[in-house]
Amino acid sequence: MGETLDILAYNRDAWDRRVAGGNRWTVPVTPEQIAAARRGEWSITLTPCKPVPGSWFPDLRDLSVLALASGGGQQGPILAAAGAQVTVLDCSPGQLARDREVAERDGLALTTVQGDMANLACFESEFFDLIVHPCSNCFVPDVRPVWREAFRVLRHGGALLSGFCDPVLFATDRELEKQGIAQLKHAIPYSDVTNLTDEERRRQTDAGEPLVFGHTLEDQIRGQTDMGFLIAGFYGDKQDDGDVVSRFLPCFCATRAVKP
Repeated sequence: MGETLDILAYNRDAWDRRVAGGNRWTVPVTPEQIAAARRGEWSITLTPCKPVPGSWFPDLRDLSVLALASGGGQQGPILAAAGAQVTVLDCSPGQLARDREVAERDGLALTTVQGDMANLACFESEFFDLIVHPCSNCFVPDVRPVWREAFRVLRHGGALLSGFCDPVLFATDRELEKQGIAQLKHAIPYSDVTNLTDEERRRQTDAGEPLVFGHTLEDQIRGQTDMGFLIAGFYGDKQDDGDVVSRFLPCFCATRAVKP
């Protein structure tokens, strides 16, 4: 399966199904949130709960912003309402449709592009002032191309704001987690394609769930600095739905990385 499966196409379709099912990350922001953002009262998240510190953002007015793998009608429209010139890139047409819905509903100037977060060839180098990349790189097998492309399209002095999963999320036994037990099972880096048995993976694909990949913290953090970024901010976060691992430690991270 790992040799023949088109991960990008599979996860594109899986996220389209999530849109149809009303997954929380596919529910657009409200007109009231857009109106507040226009007044300067706004926040966004890169991880499940904590808002991004306001100090991580420059003045957004007329700033060129890439919302990277960030469809769903959430981060992109808020930033556009706050004054940024926003481009949302996502692999899922359904997710991008959410952003267009908000833009049309609330009169926002916002561009959507269907594409691969690991291949930004459609953008010129040093095109964006800011990149906002909420937790989504767990859906690509290799995260380093994501960092490389982000560095290329970001202008000098710009920042990349990223959320990502701590690999401990992927190391535990999923079936035991349903019983409230956190027990290590999988080595990291993790891949649904190679770590699961055929039967386990078939249950996941039969349910239409996206395939996920647990990258090492070295690839997540040193992966950014190896491309040339300087890490200028960090925080941790937890799930907000009673996740068993979150009872013990933060299992999401967010970084602010600057291109010198």
